[in-house]
Amino acid sequence: MEPSSETILEVGAFYELLTAQLESAYGRRHPLWIRGEVAKVYEKSHLYLDLVDAGSTASDSKRPVLNAHSWASQWAVLKRRLTADGVTLTAGTVVNVFGYVDLYAPRGTIGFTVTEIDVAGLLGDVARRRQELISRLQSEGLLDANRQRPVPSVPLRIGLVASPKTEGFNDFTGQLLNSGFGFVISLVTTAVQGDAAPDQIVAALAALDASDVDAICLVRGGGSKGDLACFDDERVARAIAKCVKPVFTGIGHTGDESVADLMAHTRAITPTKLGEDLVSLVAGWRARRLVLPARRVAQASSALLDEATVYAGERRRTMIFAVRDRLRGEHRQLGSTRQRLDIQASYVVASATQQLLSARQLLAAYDPTRRLAQGWALVTGAGGEVVRSLAGVRQGEVVRVRVSDGSFQALVEEKNGAS
Repeated sequence: MEPSSETILEVGAFYELLTAQLESAYGRRHPLWIRGEVAKVYEKSHLYLDLVDAGSTASDSKRPVLNAHSWASQWAVLKRRLTADGVTLTAGTVVNVFGYVDLYAPRGTIGFTVTEIDVAGLLGDVARRRQELISRLQSEGLLDANRQRPVPSVPLRIGLVASPKTEGFNDFTGQLLNSGFGFVISLVTTAVQGDAAPDQIVAALAALDASDVDAICLVRGGGSKGDLACFDDERVARAIAKCVKPVFTGIGHTGDESVADLMAHTRAITPTKLGEDLVSLVAGWRARRLVLPARRVAQASSALLDEATVYAGERRRTMIFAVRDRLRGEHRQLGSTRQRLDIQASYVVASATQQLLSARQLLAAYDPTRRLAQGWALVTGAGGEVVRSLAGVRQGEVVRVRVSDGSFQALVEEKNGAS
């Protein structure tokens, strides 16, 4: 068939014709829904997606590929909705997109401009994959693994996985540091949202599990589902199950529990509540093991003291009465003894007086002065010794002679013995 000048089109004209045909059937005024699996995703200010038939594989060389994109102004609105609902477009996600066909003539490519994304469908897919993960963990016996770990009676050494200087971090640590108990916090800083968060959380859990902490706390303040998506990550769930230390979570959820919450030993609804729960554990131990026994000891001691006080009072009264009676008895005894002593003393004095009188009379009978008055004389030698015989003096010796009214000296001229 020979071409005529009327049937030959320039390339540009051909694309104009093709664009007109596409616009009339699938253009901006005739948008449609397309379902596909995300094969590649790239985001800068715009969003670029490669969509393939759901269920096709990369090894399928004939699988159809649709180059879809969402321009910056429209993608900013869609991204906020997806983030708020915790949805992230990743390879393998099956998505329903709404938009229209466009043709880019300089490259000769047909594209698809996305103006809407079926969030409900994506949420259903996310929920399905989340439930599949939970079922898989449960079938492997991992869902309750950390709940079997014993919690120390006094968990004061706390390992903390968190981002410092955030509201959740401050709420949690404030409860511990203001409790009055000696909590020691070992912090491992991690991201708690974003693509890097799961790997950092896993590493932090492993590091704290190998340390000497009593419990590990995973803390994050509230946020959207997208912000909290890392806590639904399978890597984080398995890391919690592997921990030999009990893992506590305090994640401020706006919706359902995360997979991390389900895997944890203990879950609190907020970081503040988790801090309160730990303080309550220590306070409960203190009440049971210290305060209550001390109160019992105090009560028993008080009862003993009361009993001892009553006994001491009774003994004091008994002693007072006994001492008073004894003093009265002793007073009577002293009175009787005094009377006996008075009588005895009078008798002794009288007897002594009589003996003294008799002695005086006896001494008076032998008083030398009486003899001298009767005419006797007392002769003493030169040395004052009494002359009792002739041998006591020598002839020519001067002696002293005492008579009743005085004395005089005499010279011994002669000694005459008894005839």
